[in-house]
Amino acid sequence: MAVPPASPSLPPSRTARSRPETVPLPRDAGPDGGITPAARETPPEEGGGRGAPPRGPAPGPAPSRAERQDLRPRLTELRLSAFAGHRGAGFPLGPCTLFAGPSGSGKTTALRAYEALARLGGGAGLYDVFPDPPSCVPERARPDVQGRRGFRIGCTADGPQGPVRLDVAVQAEPELRVVGERLSADGVVLLQTALRDPGRPVVHAAWHTAGSAPVTRAPLPDDRLGTALLPLRVAGRTDGQRRVLAAVEQMVVALRSVFPCDPWPGRMREPVPNGSGRLLPGCDNLADVLWRTRAECGLRHARFVAAARAGCAGPVLDVLAEPDGRGTVRALLDRGAGSRTELGRLGDGELRYLALALVLLTGPGVLDVDPPGEVPDAMRALTVLADGFDRSLDPRQRTELVRLAVRTSEQGHIRCVGAVGDASWAAGVPGVTVVHLDR
Repeated sequence: MAVPPASPSLPPSRTARSRPETVPLPRDAGPDGGITPAARETPPEEGGGRGAPPRGPAPGPAPSRAERQDLRPRLTELRLSAFAGHRGAGFPLGPCTLFAGPSGSGKTTALRAYEALARLGGGAGLYDVFPDPPSCVPERARPDVQGRRGFRIGCTADGPQGPVRLDVAVQAEPELRVVGERLSADGVVLLQTALRDPGRPVVHAAWHTAGSAPVTRAPLPDDRLGTALLPLRVAGRTDGQRRVLAAVEQMVVALRSVFPCDPWPGRMREPVPNGSGRLLPGCDNLADVLWRTRAECGLRHARFVAAARAGCAGPVLDVLAEPDGRGTVRALLDRGAGSRTELGRLGDGELRYLALALVLLTGPGVLDVDPPGEVPDAMRALTVLADGFDRSLDPRQRTELVRLAVRTSEQGHIRCVGAVGDASWAAGVPGVTVVHLDR
């Protein structure tokens, strides 16, 4: 059967109406969290997948003193157990992480999985997150007797509750659905789901209660991440329920605060409508956002001008935007002595450098993201996903940009995960975590 196409008429959620049932957790719950054979593919080779270390927990970078004192939820590991070209892979994530490797090594795939987890954590449906599900299935994965194949991804979020692990198994063929999910902390399974009846659009969920019964069971829809839905089902009356809610909040906050960014210089050269709002992932409306940030925060703008001076050719006294009288805004570099250069005259490398620098120096109030509004800004760490981090940049620009990423990450509010072809130039920069991938 072909994978059903994404459709705008698809209902936002298929919520089960059954009442929760409180029963003990089964003793034979396996390490896959009840994941069905639809997602159990051929075992990964010894040594893991592309660029993966040997199987087992990834050690991860040693946390800095600032990180040990920081209670902001943040992802510290990305796991691609079976996703596209990766098998048995675990990647550590630091405040500034660069995935490095040749074309085809899986750098973009890793960032794609990160973004998918972020969107699932924000409550998005599977059909929106995975428009082409078969492309996520490992190429050598064999279907079972019913023709089912799938993929597995996961992550670890650190924060006030300590490390919290999330692992998700998704069936891609013949129908896209979640078939297993596990959220755990300190060796305790806080949430576990499994597909029991393929004929129903639900998974059976069990979550930690620690009340009169250790576990509560109820069906959840199979087209959403159960972790994102659980706060709607858990009252928080017992210590166990409150522990579940705290772990879920830490994971969801860490996942939702993500901004995928890939500036397109060609779109940044033209004047843009005034008042377009937040900076888009392609930085198309860079001129309008410059108009806003220059007026709202003089300190950040001064830092941005200093970054522009370090990465652009020729003198730079200021970076400004001005309306042209037709409802649009254009951006310019002030060269001094009355000389100005429109951003449209700059090269691709300078435009990408300026766009990424602006992203790193701003935050959720400026970027087009949907952060959890119930969490104060001081308790959130925004992660910028930059595919092609070094694209079109010369050695000076990429070094200045990664140093800027390290400086902003030290403050705790901005983290950066980028993909580069070669990271030898960043090996000596303190605070950078380099993940080397091979074909």
